[in-house]
Amino acid sequence: MFKEKYIIIGVMSGTSLDGVDLAHIVFTVKNGKWEFEIAECKTVSYPLDWLNKLKKAVDFSDTELQKLNQDYTQLLATIISDFIEKFEIKDIDAVCSHGHTILHQPLKGFTLQIGNLPEIADLINQTVVCDFRVQDVLLGGQGAPLVPIGDRILFSEYDYCMNLGGFSNVSSEQNKERIAFDISPVNTVLNFYANQLGLDYDDKGNISRTGICNEDLLDELNALDYYQKKHPKSLGFEFVKEVILPKIENHSIPIEDKLHTFTEHVALQIALALPNKNGSLFITGGGAYNDFLLERIQMHLPKMKIIIPSAKILEFKEALIFGLLGVLKLRGEINVLSSVTGAKSDHSSGMIYSPK
Repeated sequence: MFKEKYIIIGVMSGTSLDGVDLAHIVFTVKNGKWEFEIAECKTVSYPLDWLNKLKKAVDFSDTELQKLNQDYTQLLATIISDFIEKFEIKDIDAVCSHGHTILHQPLKGFTLQIGNLPEIADLINQTVVCDFRVQDVLLGGQGAPLVPIGDRILFSEYDYCMNLGGFSNVSSEQNKERIAFDISPVNTVLNFYANQLGLDYDDKGNISRTGICNEDLLDELNALDYYQKKHPKSLGFEFVKEVILPKIENHSIPIEDKLHTFTEHVALQIALALPNKNGSLFITGGGAYNDFLLERIQMHLPKMKIIIPSAKILEFKEALIFGLLGVLKLRGEINVLSSVTGAKSDHSSGMIYSPK
C-alpha cells in the first residue's frame, strides 16, 4: 500500500499499566522524508478488575492465558471502537496495535502480547496491523526495543532518544547503525511502591524526594548481572518480579527510602548506559513527569541537554511509533532493525488482519 498520506490509529499498552494509549495520526511521506501530525489522543485507564488480572497474569497457566487473550482482545476492540466513534475518525488506513506484554522471554524464543488475535479486525471492522515482536524473536532477536526505527525516522535531530515508562530504554546512532536497548526498570517498580501507599504513582517524585538513599541496597542493585551485559538486551516484568523486588524487599526500610534509592539507581544506570555524556537527550514516557528522577539524571549527566517535548509526543510517542511500524509493514518496508534487537537480519514485522 504505497501512498503519500496515511490515516492511522496507533494503540499501545505499556508495562506500567497506566492504561491503553490511543492516537489518531496522519503520516505523510515525500521523497523518503516522513512527517506526522498527532490529532486526537486519549489514554483509557484499566478498570480495577483488569488491572489486577494484568498484574497477576505473569503467573497464569497456559489455559488461563488463552482465556485472558480472548477477553483482552474483546476489551481492546471496545476501547478502539469507542475512540473511533467518539472522534468520528473516517477513512482509516489501519489500526496499528502493540497489544499488552504479559511474558517476554526471548532467550527461550518466546514473547506474548495479548490483544493481537485475528478477530480484532472483525470486532472493530478495520484493517489491523499488530503482533510486532514475535517474528523478531523467531529470528533470534530480543523482540525489543522496536521503537528505535521510529526514533531514526522521526526524531533523528537528537543524540539520544529515551523512554521512561515501565522500563527505561534508549536509542542512538553509533557507527552509522541504530543501537538501542532496555536500561532498567522504572515505573514498574516506582508504581509498585506508590501503590503500597494507596497512590497510583509518586506524583513528580515528591515522595521519593523525602526518602534517604540506602547505599547497601543501591550497591546491590547496581551489581546485578543485567547491567554488565552488552546490547542487544531487553527486559520483561519477570525481571522485576523475580530479581528486583526480592532484592528491595530484603531491606527493612521505609517505602520512601525504597523509592528514593530506586530512583537514584535508575538515574545512575541511565548515565552509565550513554557512551557519550554530552549532547541532547530527548525524553518521553510517564517518567518524564517525575521531576525528582529528571533532577537525578541531570546531576549524573551535567553536560547533557535534556529535552522534554509537547504533552502529545511525551505521552503518546509509543502509540505514534507503533503506528509508523504498522505503516511500514503495509508498505512491505523494514520496520525492525537487527542492530537493535540482535535478529539475523533487518525485517518487516507484524501481522496484517483485514475484516471479513
